Amino acid sequence: MTAPLQDAHQDSRTLADQVVERLQDDIVLGVLPPGTKLGEAELAARYGVSRGPLREAIRRLESRKLLERIPHVGTRVATLKLEDLIEIYRVREALEGMAARQAAENMSQAEIAGLWELLALHEQQQDLQEDTAYFQRAGDLDFHYRVIQGSHNRTLIDLLIDEIYHRVRMYRYQFSMTANRPRKALAEHRHIVEAIEARDGEMAELLMRRHISRARQYLEERQRRER
Repeated sequence: MTAPLQDAHQDSRTLADQVVERLQDDIVLGVLPPGTKLGEAELAARYGVSRGPLREAIRRLESRKLLERIPHVGTRVATLKLEDLIEIYRVREALEGMAARQAAENMSQAEIAGLWELLALHEQQQDLQEDTAYFQRAGDLDFHYRVIQGSHNRTLIDLLIDEIYHRVRMYRYQFSMTANRPRKALAEHRHIVEAIEARDGEMAELLMRRHISRARQYLEERQRRER
């Protein structure tokens, strides 16, 4: 059993937030692989929490489509078919390309400086230095999330963050391990920021589309091998 997440003096809503973060990280990192059946008693013991905040965390991760409830089976880690994932990557390629273009037009200098600081932080990660994986925590610690938010386009943010961001995040991480791409991905992120900083929206969009396209092409090759 892992250590309890909080002490008894802190409220259950905050505790639920922490359970969400821990459970989400375990899903993204593959500690709980797709298809894993999750029992409440086991999870409560794993994270050292009561059933109340755990159920709230499960509901929130179901809304993010990271968990799914199957009748007569229970809750399990969501699984995406390769063809479904490839479709999502095609959508990402178009919409995140557009987000990068608008980020070049709309991000403040402070937001751009924040992107550089974020990439410097990522570069210090041991897994990335060893070129074995590229793990990015959710939200402001995630490069793609920052660029999408930097577009300042509410519709793009709703589509990319609220609809597909959390599902894609775990596959991005697991892809970075299997395709030996961590340092290449970091270099591609740098080039995207350079284009954003230069206010070259056309180049920022092109580089983001290429970046996501490489991941999609790997998935398509994997699909061909499995047929």
